[in-house]
Amino acid sequence: MGGFLGLVEPVVVIDTVGNSFFELALTLAVYNRTLEEAAGHSDEAQAQSSHFFLVHRTLACLLSLVSTVLLGRLSDRLGPRVLLVVPQVGSILGKCFLLFFLLFQLPLAVLYAGAAVYGLSGGAPAYWGGVVSLAALSSGRGRRSLKLNAVDFSSGVAGVIGGLVAGYIYQTGRSGVALTLTSLGLCFAGLLYSTFLLSYPVATVTPATRAPREAKLQDRKAVALLFSALVLFLMGVSGAENVLCLFVLKPPLNWDSVWCGYGRAATDAMYLSSFLGVLLLSRSLGDTALILLGIVSNCTGMAIMAFATHSWVYFLGRGIMMFACIPMPTIRAELSKILDAQLYGRVFGLLQSTLAVTEVVSIILFASVYPLTLGWFGGFSFLLSCAISYLSALPILYLNCRWTRQGYEAISGTDDTDN
Repeated sequence: MGGFLGLVEPVVVIDTVGNSFFELALTLAVYNRTLEEAAGHSDEAQAQSSHFFLVHRTLACLLSLVSTVLLGRLSDRLGPRVLLVVPQVGSILGKCFLLFFLLFQLPLAVLYAGAAVYGLSGGAPAYWGGVVSLAALSSGRGRRSLKLNAVDFSSGVAGVIGGLVAGYIYQTGRSGVALTLTSLGLCFAGLLYSTFLLSYPVATVTPATRAPREAKLQDRKAVALLFSALVLFLMGVSGAENVLCLFVLKPPLNWDSVWCGYGRAATDAMYLSSFLGVLLLSRSLGDTALILLGIVSNCTGMAIMAFATHSWVYFLGRGIMMFACIPMPTIRAELSKILDAQLYGRVFGLLQSTLAVTEVVSIILFASVYPLTLGWFGGFSFLLSCAISYLSALPILYLNCRWTRQGYEAISGTDDTDN
């Protein structure tokens, strides 16, 4: 039982299902309101919804910068509990604003307040910084890539379940009220687990983790390269995925809540297939090849979805993206291997803040481009996503060549050391 209570995966599962319900309820609530205000004109509603989510997500991301680094420093002193619990409290409070919006027919601007509350609590950057820190502390160096991919796998399983069920729950209540209440209940359960049941390991420093000054300077360059790879990959993926949730609502796809749930499930299924890919291929390919495989898989599938005029084309693209979730956790695992364990909270907090800024820039870019291309080629944003994401392979290739010349095995799957 003690071993199970040391796993962060149950928290991730509960929270992901809750967030899956919330995201669908929020997307449909906003789109239905903008469609009503646009007198049924789909393109105008798409543009208004795109602008809303641009402001909403930008607000949450930017405000999270205020608190994430501070929470990361506190977590280095007090443990990763801080990075998990505080954002979960903010998430619950933020979701309450959607419930009020649905119950009392409030203006859309009310939802910005929910985003602000969530952002000030640390938001997704702090939460995932805590998850990654806890997962890294509870795994051996040789199995860290597998561990972090297992966390994403659990998130994917939860996302699939949430996506398959969310559309049906949405139809049982008035305009998403039941779905939002269910989301709040699940997130509250996750908060209780994180606060009272989950056990947190303590970071220890061994002589092997203490590197000389020269090695630390060298590692700092490697950290910058890994940061840049994550930034470029997220830059291409994040904005395109945000646009995609609107793309499927307009002609020619015209999805309803059930099909949106299926689409969400297909998206989250990529975590499952990515984990299986890591599990089966990590020893034979190594981390560099796995990261590159994930980049190619993501970009190829995204290019196919740019030309989706039927639902089966969309799902074909998702199928080809089966390894698209490998790069992010695998690069994070490589980052953890070159860091002192006592710096996890600070560095991963900084990383997640950097990724939050990247997400803001990506959302602004794609939310600006998407409305301009609706008249001639609505899938252009997804081709742009491919081009940007492919650039993330460059720092990985350079770093691998650099370490190979120096005789390192940092990006490889051969280290079997375990705790």
